[in-house]
Amino acid sequence: MKHIPSCFLATAAVFALTGMLWGIQMSASHDHTLSPAHGHLNLIGFVAMSIFGFYYALTPTAARSRLAVLHFGLSVATVLVLTPGIALAITQRGETLAQAGSSLAVLSMALFAFVVLRHGVGTLSERPALDPGVRNQPAE
Repeated sequence: MKHIPSCFLATAAVFALTGMLWGIQMSASHDHTLSPAHGHLNLIGFVAMSIFGFYYALTPTAARSRLAVLHFGLSVATVLVLTPGIALAITQRGETLAQAGSSLAVLSMALFAFVVLRHGVGTLSERPALDPGVRNQPAE
């Protein structure tokens, strides 16, 4: 399924562009107070989501699972909650959103770990069977 990898990669590109523009704005204003929030936008929004997208492109069985859709939604929610949450925490307007975003980030990565352990990496034809007597079958 090409839909989930495309969703991850397109969203990662939008987050990267947003992070770049924000970085330019910080540089122009000489105010780098919110650079930790900018860094998390780039790291989770661009880097992690790109890695997730490439993983799903390499592993079509994982991309076809319902967990992939849940993972995409959870990843987007993480960026949309964590980034402003960090900005609010830095400006001393509360840490609740940053804490919620951090929890979402942990859940997103835990779900990714589960998906990788469940589906492996790559197509089924490229992976050896766990039991030589059993033929690899899609998990779902």
